[in-house]
Amino acid sequence: MNPLSLSARLGKKLLLEGKEYLFFNGTSYLGLDSLEAYRRIVDGNLQKWGTHHGLSRTNNVRLSIYDAFEEFFSNQAGAERAALFSSGYLAGIAASQYLYPKADQCWAAPDTHPAILPSGVKADSSLSFFQWMHACVERASQLPSQKILILGNAVDPLKAEIHGYDWIASIAEKHEVTLLIDDSHAFGVLGDSLFGTYSQWKQGRIQLLVSGSLGKGLATPGGIVLGAEEMIQGIKSQSIFVGASPPAPALLQSFLDAQELVQEQHRKLQELTFFFHQESRALPQVKGTPNFPVFVYSPDSWADNLQELGYITSSFSYPTASSPKVNRIVLSASHTKEEVHALSQFLAHLSGSL
Repeated sequence: MNPLSLSARLGKKLLLEGKEYLFFNGTSYLGLDSLEAYRRIVDGNLQKWGTHHGLSRTNNVRLSIYDAFEEFFSNQAGAERAALFSSGYLAGIAASQYLYPKADQCWAAPDTHPAILPSGVKADSSLSFFQWMHACVERASQLPSQKILILGNAVDPLKAEIHGYDWIASIAEKHEVTLLIDDSHAFGVLGDSLFGTYSQWKQGRIQLLVSGSLGKGLATPGGIVLGAEEMIQGIKSQSIFVGASPPAPALLQSFLDAQELVQEQHRKLQELTFFFHQESRALPQVKGTPNFPVFVYSPDSWADNLQELGYITSSFSYPTASSPKVNRIVLSASHTKEEVHALSQFLAHLSGSL
């Protein structure tokens, strides 16, 4: 599949050279930007807050929306405090930059997002998450008491695998453990609600920070770090927070104002994901779970087959241009059950099941 160059906004439908395609790609899991009701909320807040706020958060002139958003999001996520950044990448860097110097050991899961990898720390991508987990437990058992920093993602969006971290509790019985999780692909999708996995992994023995992008499932350009008050205050004392411009205020206010829409889209996405999993689980070429709206498929030729049929899926080489292709179907709450059912029927036809 050749790269497709667009000159207009993305939506669930794309018009390319006069032909309409359904878009099963990207990261707009909740599909908020496809809703006219949400666009009206954004338009109103652009009038109120403007398109940009170029002052540092520590300037003597401050906007109330930043504190309000941090308080709301941290409360919903089950964290004591939050720190907002202009991107998820910057949020991850700030979190790891704060934690790394305090650790004796730093262990990174194979698919750890580069945003939370400190300089000089590499993840062993030759291991599966399961193999890495057992290696961590074994290594911890052989070490004297240490300060251990463990890094990982809530989910591997390229393999459509949801990760568990309850096993870290056994390591924390002997060691002082800090866990930093990237929730970029969990916000809007995973956890008790749509505010990520923080409450899921919060344990008394473990110091927990969660960072991630708000610009994927939640359609809000920016990033956030969630944690205990002392750690968040430490992160906010760094120059990477003090000297940086924050996210655009209008989009933050729009997220707060659109909570009914957001919750409804979250419900739709859960239903669609479960529905597609049920429809496709008998196909050996399609892998996924009923809880995450990304499904991996093979062979590579299916990407072109699906595009000919009017479906644009995700298909590109990763992590380098010479790597094997990663082929994925990404669901959005903007899709309908009828559209998802038709796609599953085409997949069954391609697999020879029909």
